[in-house]
Amino acid sequence: MRRLFPSSSAAAAPGSAAVPATAPGDPEWSIEEIADEYAYPPLAEGADGAWLRGNMVASLDGAISHGGRSQPLSSRSDMWIFGVLRGLADVVVVGAQTVRLEGYRPARARAVFADRRAEAGQAPAPAIAVVSASLELDFSAPLFTEPVVPTLVVTGECAPDDRVERARAAGAEVVFAGEGDAADPARVPAALAERGLRRQLTEGGPTLLGEFAAAGVLDELCLSLSPRVTVGEAPRAMRGPALPEPDDFTLAGVLEEDGFLFTRYRRFRQSVE
Repeated sequence: MRRLFPSSSAAAAPGSAAVPATAPGDPEWSIEEIADEYAYPPLAEGADGAWLRGNMVASLDGAISHGGRSQPLSSRSDMWIFGVLRGLADVVVVGAQTVRLEGYRPARARAVFADRRAEAGQAPAPAIAVVSASLELDFSAPLFTEPVVPTLVVTGECAPDDRVERARAAGAEVVFAGEGDAADPARVPAALAERGLRRQLTEGGPTLLGEFAAAGVLDELCLSLSPRVTVGEAPRAMRGPALPEPDDFTLAGVLEEDGFLFTRYRRFRQSVE
C-alpha cells in the first residue's frame, strides 16, 4: 500500500493524523499505521461533538454492488480498511434494507484495537445502529441475539408502539431521532452523540447516505474506487433528490494498492469571521 496524497514529505496539518512510519511504496502497512491514517479528529463532548464518516466502495463505472452485494467489488486491502474504520468507530449506522441485503452481523471485538479503544473510553466493539421506520427487522438474527454491545434501532417518535416494544424485548436500544414515523437524518448524529457515540461510521445503503449528505451532517466520505467495471443498473453511492447546489468536499487523503484507490473527502466548511 502506498500513499498518493498527501505525500509523506508533506507536513501534517494541525489536528490531522500523523504520517505512518512506513514510506509510500513499501509493500504493506500495519493495522496500527492504517488506524493512525484514519483516526477521527478530536471531538467535543455531547451532541455537538459528532463526526459522521461514510464508507462505500464503487466500481469504475459508479456501481456500488454487483448481484445486489458489495463484496464482488472489494479486495483484501479494502476489507482491511473496512475493519479499521469499524475498529475506530463508536457506532456503525446502517439502513434497514442494507442490513437485510448484506446479512449484517454484530461488530467483533478485535484484540488489535483493544488498547486503542480502552484509551479512548470506547466499548470493546462498536454498536450497530439500524435506521428503520417500519421496525420490520429479524430480531432473531445474530445482530440482535449475539452483539458485544446492544444493537440500537433508530426511528421516529411516532413509530408504532408495539414494534418499539418488540425491539426492546429483543434487547435492542431504541433511539428516537425525529418527531414523525421515521428518523430525521439531520438529527441522527446528535441523538447518537448524546449517548456518547460520537465517532460515527455509516456504511449506507445509498439512500441513507444520500439523506445524511442532503441534511448536511455527513462530515467525511471514505470512497474506495475498485478497478472493476460492472455495467448494469446498480445504484450509485448516494441516492435521493438532487441538492439545490452541489455540496463541496475537500480531498484529505488517497492510498493505493493493487489498483484500488482509497480516498477520503471531508465536507468543506467555510470559516465564519
